[in-house]
Amino acid sequence: MSLNYMNYSQRIDALSILGDKLLKISAETPVLHQAYLHNNWFTIDMQLKAIHAWGELLSKTNLENWLKSYSMEENVEPKIIAVIMAGNIPLVGLHDLISILVTGNIALIKPSSDDTKLMNWLVSELIEIEPNFASLIRIAEERQLKNFDAIIATGSNNSHRYFEYYFKDKPNLLRKNRNSVAVLTGNETEEELDKLADDVFLYFGMGCRNVSKLLLPQGYNLEPMFQAFERYKDIINHNKFANNYTYHKALFLMNQDPHLDNGFLILRQDDKLASPLSVLMFEFYENEIDIQKYLDANKELIQCSVGNIGLEGMVPFGKSQDPGLDDYADGVDTIKFILSL
Repeated sequence: MSLNYMNYSQRIDALSILGDKLLKISAETPVLHQAYLHNNWFTIDMQLKAIHAWGELLSKTNLENWLKSYSMEENVEPKIIAVIMAGNIPLVGLHDLISILVTGNIALIKPSSDDTKLMNWLVSELIEIEPNFASLIRIAEERQLKNFDAIIATGSNNSHRYFEYYFKDKPNLLRKNRNSVAVLTGNETEEELDKLADDVFLYFGMGCRNVSKLLLPQGYNLEPMFQAFERYKDIINHNKFANNYTYHKALFLMNQDPHLDNGFLILRQDDKLASPLSVLMFEFYENEIDIQKYLDANKELIQCSVGNIGLEGMVPFGKSQDPGLDDYADGVDTIKFILSL
């Protein structure tokens, strides 16, 4: 093999060192400012949130616990796995890259145009830690993806149809749009509602794990939730977010569509799961049976469900944007897919 070989322990060690470095990244780090100038959605605070979250995840203990149930064969001829990455939140494509590398394969990555600065920087950091990764990470030139054995692609529902057509002859893991919901009972504490604000507003609500839909009991009092959301009122000072808010507010007013507005977020009663940026949909339920029916009917569209009612798989308030390494996008086990090749 012409590639520089690393065993499983070496790969784990290199990734855990990367985790340590990410935890030390500060607001003064130049690449954060470069990434913000390139993509204004990536504010310094939002980038630090994502980078430090990855730093916590990439501890040696977390990595070993994540992978202990898989059978990692050594000295197997590596596969070249192409990755078309999303760019809606900082480093959202990193999980796929790590999954490929930790299994001893070669990653041919196409970073999103929205996240090239951070992703390219992270690759260079990883290679600096472990130079052998230089032969295992390839960045695709422009739109060219050639000579690969399998592909992982994340995109919109429209791009998914494109992916299905163009990659039909390759083993593939293709992901579409998903959204997340929060189930409230009216008995939430102030702390829980405060944490719900993070689920809604972190990364401007652009992640698939951001809450875009509320399930509320009949007669629910919205005032405590609105008070909790005030912590994010300065979000309206972000020009791109404000443009979306102004547009949708004008649209609802012109169409005389009923809605609620707190000056930086619009709430609208609607059976849709997905909501436009700066808008949060809600729907009422009568009982827990209604909740379960809704979650079951939309399970292929929901990334995660937030709440404290104890249903299986429900994420606590404030944790929607803190997935574990085994919280796979679209619920499809990426490591299992790679090892099956």
